[in-house]
Amino acid sequence: MSAPLVVVMGVSGSGKSTIGVLIADRLGIPFVDADSLHPIENVTKMAAGTPLDDDDRWPWLQTVGRTFAEATETGLVIACSALKRVYREAILAEAPGVEFVHLHGTHEVLSRRMEGRSGHFMPASLLDSQLALLEELDADEPGFVVDIDAPVDTIVDEAVAGIEAAEARSASMG
Repeated sequence: MSAPLVVVMGVSGSGKSTIGVLIADRLGIPFVDADSLHPIENVTKMAAGTPLDDDDRWPWLQTVGRTFAEATETGLVIACSALKRVYREAILAEAPGVEFVHLHGTHEVLSRRMEGRSGHFMPASLLDSQLALLEELDADEPGFVVDIDAPVDTIVDEAVAGIEAAEARSASMG
């Protein structure tokens, strides 16, 4: 059985990095934050306060996918918003075995979480724009949804159980 390749996805404030690190730790595999994979041009643009467009994102998403493709032996968890289906498809084009764990929360839960974060500033309007951009996982996509309105341990337990179930299905098919 191959090692799991997992994108922990969701809007800002959903806990992608926190939950991603804990999932990776539980599975005994490495963790990467996709933000660290942006090319310098994207970092410069974001630092100047200019939002990225899809043309900026394609090379980055390709890098995320290639990073997974290079980790098939070790497994890997990457925290990546992956808000649109086409973004997820770009990752899958490079690494077809990726499973998506969508950390889902209501506007109220996400707002409450963001208010409690230190070292981050995100206006409610940015949350609204991310929620407007978000395309939920379709039934034909590899992945599942975990509700974030729960204690962290419960979220991680549900995510790991879903990943292990997906790995078992994959092993029985091939």
